Amino acid sequence: MPTDRSTSGPANATNPSAAPTAPASFADDLAEAVALLRGLPVARDAVGEARRRVLDWAAARPHLRAQLAVDEPPGATRAGYDLLLDHPEGGTVALSAEVDDGIPWLVDHSTHWAAANILSVDGAGLSIAGALSAIRALGVRDRQLHERLVDHRIVLNELEGALQQPTTAEIQAAADEFRRRRGLTGRAQTLEWLAEAGMSPEMFQTHARTQALVARVRDRFAGEPARRHLAEHPEDFTVRRAVWVTGRHADDLSALLEGPVEDFAARCLAALELPAGPSGNTPQLLATTALTPRLPEPLRTVPQKTAIGPVPYEGAYLAGVVHEVVAPDPDAPEVLEAARDAAFQAWLDERRRTAEIRWFWL
Repeated sequence: MPTDRSTSGPANATNPSAAPTAPASFADDLAEAVALLRGLPVARDAVGEARRRVLDWAAARPHLRAQLAVDEPPGATRAGYDLLLDHPEGGTVALSAEVDDGIPWLVDHSTHWAAANILSVDGAGLSIAGALSAIRALGVRDRQLHERLVDHRIVLNELEGALQQPTTAEIQAAADEFRRRRGLTGRAQTLEWLAEAGMSPEMFQTHARTQALVARVRDRFAGEPARRHLAEHPEDFTVRRAVWVTGRHADDLSALLEGPVEDFAARCLAALELPAGPSGNTPQLLATTALTPRLPEPLRTVPQKTAIGPVPYEGAYLAGVVHEVVAPDPDAPEVLEAARDAAFQAWLDERRRTAEIRWFWL
């Protein structure tokens, strides 16, 4: 089963006021480290306390550059730990300890047949490395997936050491948002979706808990940060009244753009009443008045009374018209929410730009 293996460190930078004291030998360091590792709380909700203990211990021993590796299997109630220490002659020493059953999590996972695989089909496994390589080879959109993985790790780093756990209401709100985004309207439909995705109900609960904490980080950018971002980028939050049509074939859409812009919707409606064209596909018509960030990407910079297309869009084609562009209302809750999300994403983009990122399989 996949796990969330995260590390905290280097720990010596978190408490500059601590007085560094070097033990007499590395053997003393190891003895202290083993005692520390064996005494860490293993309850899932005590991981933050475990991290703080290691950070305090490591702050007084900067020569070790100690890092705590944490294993939090989805749906499990216990966590596992490794402690990584710099050796005085170079290299890294990894310590594993398991007080109860005697099998450290790193060994337990490494000996499982599925440890390096993300899935199997008819008994043949697909490795994590192979999956990420395949995703990268899919095209330009895969870059967004890789960035989202980095963003997820950045937010988890931000959450490390958090004292408060999410409330039941926050977890429920995160679960409801998960279902809303995927159009899951009932328990049976949700369970069916989870089964198809290879996600157990316990894993879903863990995911909802994590997303509730992520929402807390995002909410730091509400209020004044959101208003500041809106003032700096008002053009990103205009309200556009738009009509667009999507289809599998560009030729099906081209004729809809011939004629006055204001009659585009009428031409689309008339075309939808006709039999399917040579391609056999019926285009899909959509119309809305929405904040610019919530429109399809090709429409977000289109001036009013302007048509575009057909242009590639999500594996198909899009043609559309923006009829009106209205300046944002700085006090509208919908505008402030969008500005909050954009400010949060700008923060992530900057953190990603300055972070040291290493891909271990790519």
